[in-house]
Amino acid sequence: MQERSEEQILSRLLELENGGQAERRVELAGERYLALIHDPDSGRAYVLQHGVDDTEGAEIPAGTEFFEYDTRDEAGRAFDELLGESRRAGEVVAEDSTDDLGDSETAGAEMRDVYSDEDTDPLVESAEPDEPVDPA
Repeated sequence: MQERSEEQILSRLLELENGGQAERRVELAGERYLALIHDPDSGRAYVLQHGVDDTEGAEIPAGTEFFEYDTRDEAGRAFDELLGESRRAGEVVAEDSTDDLGDSETAGAEMRDVYSDEDTDPLVESAEPDEPVDPA
């Protein structure tokens, strides 16, 4: 298997986190987050610490760092240790946080032609062909 660059790993971790794949996620003071993530593709486990992405996925947030582990257990212990340090420093805002998850690329389905069923949708029968359907 080809080794991935640090930027590729960070991009993958943020993609997994935005997709709701983080096993644990904690919001820290200063709009920062701590996440425990298992990458099913590589089998590796990670602890990711990052800020909020204001660029809609164009850039990796400043101050982002990750720690890579061979097993989920190792990563879980490291996550618990970092979480404990953050608690003692009074930085934990919310545990199991889903704030700021997703971005414009992964936030859901694209809404196109939301009124097609009220217009000239070929699957909706109207009195006259090619005539708009009366929604009443």
